[in-house]
Amino acid sequence: MTKKLIPTALAAAMLLAGCSLIPTYERPAAPVPTTFPGDPAQPAGQAAAAVPWEEFFTDSRLNGLIRTALENNRDLRVSVLNIEQARAQFQIERAALFPALGLTGSGSRSSPNPYQAFDSSAGSVSSQYSVNLGVTAWEIDFFGRIRALKDQALAQYLATEESRKAAQVSLIAAVATGWLTLIADDELLELTRQTLVTREESVRLTKMRFDNGVSSELDFQAANSLAETARASYAQQQRTRMQDENALALLLGAPVPADATAGGIKGLDSVKPMPDVPAGLPSDLLAERPDIRAAEQQLIAANANIGAARANFFPRVSLTTTLGTASSEFSGLFDRGSRAWSFAPSVTLPIFDAGRNRATLDSAKAGREIAVAQYEKSIQTAFREVADALAGRATLGEQVRAQRAQADAEAVRFRLSDMRYRNGIASALDLLDAQRSLYTAQQSAVTTRLLQLQNQVTLYKTLGGGWATPGSKG
Repeated sequence: MTKKLIPTALAAAMLLAGCSLIPTYERPAAPVPTTFPGDPAQPAGQAAAAVPWEEFFTDSRLNGLIRTALENNRDLRVSVLNIEQARAQFQIERAALFPALGLTGSGSRSSPNPYQAFDSSAGSVSSQYSVNLGVTAWEIDFFGRIRALKDQALAQYLATEESRKAAQVSLIAAVATGWLTLIADDELLELTRQTLVTREESVRLTKMRFDNGVSSELDFQAANSLAETARASYAQQQRTRMQDENALALLLGAPVPADATAGGIKGLDSVKPMPDVPAGLPSDLLAERPDIRAAEQQLIAANANIGAARANFFPRVSLTTTLGTASSEFSGLFDRGSRAWSFAPSVTLPIFDAGRNRATLDSAKAGREIAVAQYEKSIQTAFREVADALAGRATLGEQVRAQRAQADAEAVRFRLSDMRYRNGIASALDLLDAQRSLYTAQQSAVTTRLLQLQNQVTLYKTLGGGWATPGSKG
């Protein structure tokens, strides 16, 4: 009967441990409209998250940069290590559900006479040796406290995984945005260089006319001022380009390859077009945005924490049991008849704790409300980001067209003003004004085209960026 007692008690304890005090989880309603502002409702399930980044960013130059960043970026590496840490914490909490077996050996010799240690004839010595295999203080989870902590750790692990996906989406978008910025820098740098050459030619021509008494010193100094302005802009553009390259290198975790921005004089027009993606419905964001899924997992973890806090009000049952051998002689430890066993369950019932358990439960409930607010805020933020990107998609195309047309018109105006000035029909001020207006219009056209391309990247990112489901390819 002794052999059957301990296994039977363990089995009964495991069968009884089935109660859970975790509140039933209900996903909060999305606190956003059912459609995006100014954008008609589109069929669900067709959003950008269904498009992996390799299919969205088809330019081979950018594709290589993104792969480099995914391999070398330190922030992404930290996100991956955070997952490993969260997984280990979940395994720690789960392990508490099961009894831990341990083998212990002990030995002792004692005497009631303290002088016996100095004089062996001063009294007798008693000895005790034992070897035991057993379970020490295993908490039987009758009220689900340990399982609630395990569920909390699991949800936090899943939230960390979703946060890693969100970090990857942000990294990919940041690399694409930085790369486009670098190409625009090169285009603006070449534009500034050409403008400087044109203005230096104007200075030479105005100086010659001034020396011959055809124009005034006012015209010469105005032309010289514009040329110096162009030199300052060129130096500033060079600095901006180097700083933007440094920022991109930080994202890559490696130097930017020399051929990464090789596009000749085409600049941003050399970028392979990105496919247009429908926005889908606002409710799609709940399944497609990793940051929203991470916020929901944090909410689930906070909900599970309430179950653990509730269980603190109920008794805790612990079991200690051993099976082994004991003898007063070390040589007789494994002799026949030396077997020994113990079975020691204990129950701890909280009676007075100065309000600790109540405060723990109140803290857990407040934590859940905080998680609800953060979850709802993540949805509202996502809705706003998508709405802003859709607003950009609806307007930036026309703005680019108009500003390019303005730059073309200013180019014609400058050409005509230059001809009129060389023939003595127009004043130097007309020519300089045409130069200034052309440079400004060309800069604006490049900047707006950059905004349009970056807005496409932003829209792709805000719609999920390739993570339609937890197991989808990113």
